[in-house]
Parts: sequence; C-alpha cells; structure tokens
Amino acid sequence: MDPLDAGAGSILRQPKAVWATAGASVVAFMGIGLVDPILPSIARGLDATPSQVSLLFTSYFLITAVAMLLTGFVSSRIGGKRTLLLGLAFVVVFAGLAGTSDTVGRLVGFRAGWGLGNALFVSTALAVIVGAAAGGSAAAILLYESALGLGMACGPLLGAVLGNISWRYPFFGTATLMAIGFLCITVFLKEQPKPARRTSILDPLKALGHGGLASAAVSAFFYNYTFFTVLAFTPFVLDMTPYRSGAVFFAWGVLLAVFSVLVAPRMQERFGSLKVLGGSLVLLAADVLVLGYGGHTAAIVCTILSGAFIGVNNTVYTELALGVSDAPRPVASAGYNFVRWFAAAAAPYFAPKIEEWTDIHIPFVVAAVTALLGAVVVVVRRRALAHEAEELAPRHATEDGVTVFAG
Repeated sequence: MDPLDAGAGSILRQPKAVWATAGASVVAFMGIGLVDPILPSIARGLDATPSQVSLLFTSYFLITAVAMLLTGFVSSRIGGKRTLLLGLAFVVVFAGLAGTSDTVGRLVGFRAGWGLGNALFVSTALAVIVGAAAGGSAAAILLYESALGLGMACGPLLGAVLGNISWRYPFFGTATLMAIGFLCITVFLKEQPKPARRTSILDPLKALGHGGLASAAVSAFFYNYTFFTVLAFTPFVLDMTPYRSGAVFFAWGVLLAVFSVLVAPRMQERFGSLKVLGGSLVLLAADVLVLGYGGHTAAIVCTILSGAFIGVNNTVYTELALGVSDAPRPVASAGYNFVRWFAAAAAPYFAPKIEEWTDIHIPFVVAAVTALLGAVVVVVRRRALAHEAEELAPRHATEDGVTVFAG
C-alpha cells in the first residue's frame, strides 16, 4: 500500500490538539541536530576541544537511554498530557539554561536535562497523536513521521541561522518554541485516558528477554554508533561556516525524511524488511568510508547521501522493534531504545578520541565496521527477526503503542 494513500485525505484535517502535539514534536526532533552546525562555534566560544563539545550529544543520549525505562512508568501513572507537559517543561528550562552557559561542563550538564525532557515528550507523543487524530491511526502515524522528518531536517537549519549570530541563540530559540508548544498543548489537548495496567521500570528490560527484540536492539546499537558518528563528528571534518554546515545537514535531513516516509515502505513491500535493512547497512558502511577518505567535496556528498540510508534504516528498525516480539509495544519500544541510545551516547565521545589517538580517517573506519556488524546481526539472527518482519507490510504502530524514536 502506498504510504500516502493511508489516510491521505484526512491527514490535513486534524483536531487542534493533534496539530499542537505534532508541532511540538517537530521542535523536539529539531533539538537532535540543532547543535550540529554550531559545534565548531561552541568549541571556539567556550575554548573547548572537539571531544569536549561532542559530549553535548553524549550527555543528551545517555540520559535519553536511561529515561526510556522511566517514560512508561511515568505516563501510565500521570497520563499522556501531563507527561508531555512535564517533558516540555524540562526542555524549556534546560535549553534556556544551556544558552547561558559559560563553561562546556555546564553546557553538557544542561543538555543532559534537556535529554530527559525530550525522552518524556517523544516517547509519549505518538500515542497521544493516535488517540486524538481523525482518520485512523495510519493518518496519525504518517503525520507523526512527517513531523519527525521535518524536525530532523530543520534542526540544523535553525541552528545555522541563529548560530551565525551567536552559538547561544539556538538554545534560546528552542526554549521559546517549546514554551509555545507547552501553551498550545495546555489549551488544545484534553487529558488522555491512562493505560489499564501500570508499567514497571523493569518491564522494558524483561521484554529484552525475547530473542527477536534483543537481536533488533543489538543490531540497532551498532547502527546507531555509525549514525551518530556522522551526525556528531562530521561537522568538525567539514569545518564549514554555520550557514554552509546547516545547509549540508538540511539536505541530509530532507533525504532522511523522504526515504523514511516514502521510499522505505515501498522497498519493504517489494524486497522484505530484512533484505532492505541488510542492504542499506552495507551501503551506509561504504558511504562513511568514502566520507572519511574522500576529499572535501566527497565528504559533503556522502554526508548528505547518508541521510537516505539512515532514513531507510530508521523505518525498518521501527517495524522490527514494534512487531517482532509479543510484548506490549510501548514496553518493547522502551527496551529497544534503552539499548540503542547507549550507542548514540558513545559515538560522539569516542569518534573525536579515536581521531586524537590515530588520525581523522579512523573514526569513519570504525563507523563502517559497526554498520557492517549491524548487518551481520540481521543475517545471523534472521530467523528470530523474521517472526513479523520478513515480508511485513509496513506498520509503524497501533493505538496502544509508541514509535521508536528515530535516529
């Protein structure tokens, strides 16, 4: 089925509550790539090394990983709307404080608080959108993934525009936009019904006892190391002005959105999810090798092109995590995210360190190897993963679930 056919007629005719949540989701996902174009500017402004500045990603995703064990626990007790507002409040406060930082240590710490808020928000947003949307879950999911893609694309652009004035302005801008989102959700979104069963903090860990889900999580762990080497380390390799770097990562984000929402579902229908995932991981490995060893123009082209492979991978991993086990989908998603976000925390720290220990090419060799390891897990564990995935018709979530936070 064409992904645009699912609810295409109703995707734009949604209640204000859905638009308020989707709009805040765009800003939440913008926060991931917001700092990309300004990493060199932050390093200069705070007299910090690339490895120190890259900790902005490490602290953010380390807290995000741990928070995945808490999001279901929180939302099943206080409800979806209050969880969204709590997450937004954290982002407003800590993004604003990040803009006032006078040392890289404080900036890294405030970014960690921002990660907690973002985890609470994005882990709940899809379930809220599906519950409030008109036209069925298909239209709601397409709207959510469109918001995700738009946020990933526009984050670097906003960071570039505001960061060209001062590296502090993107943080203040995010705090302002999230405050507007807080007000809109407060006004337009009604409280969502609480789940019939409260989620335990240990439930996501227990869900990882399923071989298929554990395999998907391990494969995604290796893939995410590659993904965030590109996202967090490449800006130092490109060494461009905020505007030029922002344009590169905007193009990267556009490809990510297009391939995630439009191309990947068609490829899954034609070839099967596991073949698509394995092939895309191998191509991503080749891409980052050329990125690391090619000239400046090749690095720009390969950075942008990586968005296509990342978009495909994000969609297929979403399908695997939500469909491969018999655990409730919010629980399965939380366990999966708990594992894979540790790689997103590790890559921004280790890539600059590896460069310091060796040379600028080796971090990309390591990233290529981890992408290939992700593909190896898919091949070796294909029987465990094929329970729902092998010829799966694209299905991103259901009314009782939350999506996998892409990236």
